Amino acid sequence: MALDPRRPDVEYFEQPCKSALNRVRGMPFDWSLNPYMGCEHRCAFCYVRAFEKRADRPSDSRYGRTVRVKTNVASVLRQEFRRRGWRREPVAIGAATDPYQPAEGSYRLTRACLEAFADFHNPGSLITRGPLIVRDVDVLTHLARRAPFSVHVSIPTLDHDVWRRTEPGTAPPAQRLRALERLARAGIKASVAMAPILPGLSDRPEQLAAVVMAAREAGAAGVWAGLLYLREGTREHFLETLAEHWPEQLPRYLRDYSGRAYLPGARLKSVQGQVRELVRQERQQDGGAQRRRFLEPPSEPRQLDWLQNAVTA
Repeated sequence: MALDPRRPDVEYFEQPCKSALNRVRGMPFDWSLNPYMGCEHRCAFCYVRAFEKRADRPSDSRYGRTVRVKTNVASVLRQEFRRRGWRREPVAIGAATDPYQPAEGSYRLTRACLEAFADFHNPGSLITRGPLIVRDVDVLTHLARRAPFSVHVSIPTLDHDVWRRTEPGTAPPAQRLRALERLARAGIKASVAMAPILPGLSDRPEQLAAVVMAAREAGAAGVWAGLLYLREGTREHFLETLAEHWPEQLPRYLRDYSGRAYLPGARLKSVQGQVRELVRQERQQDGGAQRRRFLEPPSEPRQLDWLQNAVTA
């Protein structure tokens, strides 16, 4: 019998859901799917903390101590895919919680949802920090042959100190890179998400270069980058983490993020420009080697890619 990967310090609430698909506004995608609510990864910078605070739920150190398990999410998803008005629009999996957090090892809800995507030829994307995704390579390859589908493995930094203190519940970056390599070998279009990059902590040129190089070596289809986003709820917890581990950085953050959740657009463009240049240099080092080929479904009408500002590797 397999060991239960669920954590003893987390409460799991098994609750059926009335709907699986969520209509999203103000994001680069229109539909999202989250088999769980609450995330055991407990990342200090997680933007979902802001949503939790607005919903009058814990956004501080208690966040991630409870996880809602949508026990019937896959069957509800199939019902929604069968609706006459559903037009197989792209769906983003993992927009509000990691679909491959430890609970997935027992409940297998993400896997069941991916099977529904494959059966209904529905396009989409998935973002995760969880190496557990390699368990579902068989379903992902089947899906990739039926509908446009991409995976984005979140690896903001390879800096061990920054990772350990800001992502306390996640697997080490090296494990995520090995998972990405396994996905790429299977022909699944898997990219690296360098997000969020933390000013003063993980944005040095050599830190960015290390992630881009590792992504290329693992066979990533692309790399994209984003900066830290601090709204009320996330802000308080992140600044507490900063004060505890990097107190010298606190005045900078209080100044730069004063009255705003995002840094000025020029800062984001600068970081993205650095990443693009690093990707270009890595491609040149490959000597123009042919890019890895990925599984593709039969030709269909143009589908919406839910990730904007992607940097193609």
